Amino acid sequence: MKTSIKSSAFSLFLILAISCKKEKETTTDAINWSSAQNYYLKNIQISIDYLDSLKMEGFHGTKSKQYFTRAHEAFKKSEPYASYLNPEVGHRANGPALPIYKDDNGKVLNPVGFQKIEESIYEQETSTTDFEQELYVTTGMLYVLKKGIEKRELNAQRFFIATHQQLFRIVSLAISGFDTPVSHLGINESKISLEGLKTVYQNTIQPIIQNKNKSLDTDFLNSISKAVKFIEQNDDFDTFDRFTFTRDYMNPITRNWVDIRKTSNLWKPVNTEPFNFDAPTFFENDAFNLNFFTPATNRNPTDKQIALGEKLFSDVKLSSNGTMACITCHIPNKGYADGMKVNLDNNGKPLQRNTPTLINTAFQQSFFLDGRASSLIDQISLVFTNNREFNTNVHEFSDTILKDSTYVNLFKDAYGRIPKNNKDVIKAISSYISTLNSFNSKFDKNIRGEENTFTNEEKQGYNLFMGKALCATCHFIPLTNGTVPPFFNETEKEVIGVPKTSDNKELDNDLGFYWKYKEDLHKGMFKTPTIRNVEKTLPYMHNGVYQTLEEVVDFYNKGGGNGLGFGIEHQTLPFDALNLSAEEQKNIVAFMKTLTESHTPKNPQHKQ
Repeated sequence: MKTSIKSSAFSLFLILAISCKKEKETTTDAINWSSAQNYYLKNIQISIDYLDSLKMEGFHGTKSKQYFTRAHEAFKKSEPYASYLNPEVGHRANGPALPIYKDDNGKVLNPVGFQKIEESIYEQETSTTDFEQELYVTTGMLYVLKKGIEKRELNAQRFFIATHQQLFRIVSLAISGFDTPVSHLGINESKISLEGLKTVYQNTIQPIIQNKNKSLDTDFLNSISKAVKFIEQNDDFDTFDRFTFTRDYMNPITRNWVDIRKTSNLWKPVNTEPFNFDAPTFFENDAFNLNFFTPATNRNPTDKQIALGEKLFSDVKLSSNGTMACITCHIPNKGYADGMKVNLDNNGKPLQRNTPTLINTAFQQSFFLDGRASSLIDQISLVFTNNREFNTNVHEFSDTILKDSTYVNLFKDAYGRIPKNNKDVIKAISSYISTLNSFNSKFDKNIRGEENTFTNEEKQGYNLFMGKALCATCHFIPLTNGTVPPFFNETEKEVIGVPKTSDNKELDNDLGFYWKYKEDLHKGMFKTPTIRNVEKTLPYMHNGVYQTLEEVVDFYNKGGGNGLGFGIEHQTLPFDALNLSAEEQKNIVAFMKTLTESHTPKNPQHKQ
């Protein structure tokens, strides 16, 4: 289960109905886009019709599951374009069945959307009044999505971006069970999404591709057919081979799709989306657009700015008493963590929380474990001003570091001046940290098909991570953090009930994100971190309570804090035990260790 802490209102879909995405339009009058647009429009209406039938049937009716299944399948067919046009409503309609806090009036909104309807039907723990309200709000959101499809004409740019997003949903969300956590219909719905792509492709740009590269058209259609056949052979949620499906069936489709876009010459990507549209799979070292995640004031840093940041990263003279540097807590050979339960402050006293890794940290929308910073620059600034860390004013530059004369030229080369405050210092450090990105682990090389060294245990561990163990419904593949695909505008936070000590007898008293709104819903809520390089970044959890990955997996297998008997009212983790065998738990740990990088190269997007 997931949680969303974005501000939202009961009438969110009404407000967003008049919103639109700003984009540079590309007109392609020669393409019959209307047939694809009508396909999306027809299916959003079919979804609405089945929800109407579901209202008549009730959540306990003999056909309620059938109507839900048909409604959701039709939604998945319309989802690429509907959710592209209105990401907020699309995500709310198909998002987690959890309450949402509304910060403008302090109200907590009840869960709505397909996942809540699914929960009501399959678990039978609702009332007729509540169920009808869920249907009413969800249907209203679908009407908003339908209106968007009716009003905004499909074109090449919208089509290619929407399709890219949908392919990502299949790889990261659908096959993990995120979409349908109770019914587990996501495997079969992946087939439906692929068949939908085939339909709209054939009705739009296929003639162009056939004319320019017939073999590419054939390869693409064959790739879809093979993927569909693979799903049809086994769509059981617990035993579906996600590793093979992704490596041998989805990756060829995404490679084909990139080639199709280039061959069509209908649209050239702009640098405003989270993806690198030229990356052949979602697992490449340059699959993500770093600029999307970087504040506009610090994009495209020069090599000299990065080099300056690297030197500053290790300089204790940045702290007021000369005892701390970034590297004090973020040690390269420990995965840019520190190996401690909690590190020490500038007076030698324990800090509040465990040190997270900096590797791939740039690909987030929330920083610090309690989410109190919205950007990497904000996070570094707060370290400067924290009286237990650097204890330095952001607006006052101390010339202490200039005693190292090399800094004079480094600052002049990087920014053309000697700084008057710490803003350039913080920007330089942020630029350096943003280079600490890599997707070249054993897992990445194997999922890309560059090598075939995965053991059967590691493969089964991935399949469990993506399936039965539910890990990937919070740690989204491939980033494995909580930044939600395919829009990547939000990094989620969770209430999982971490214990105070490893004997699992008492709930930890750190309230986490509760600091922001003082809302009970957020007590014990923390950001979902990446698990890449997790083998190097022990101990684990926000308080460093567990020393081994085996302990972490055991905690989740027991159902988190509520599984330990803590009685947490708003736990976002499923309460039920996962019932993983000892071998299955061992395999999950084996997979997580394949996410370890042998080294941490700078992101190629930073090279000048």
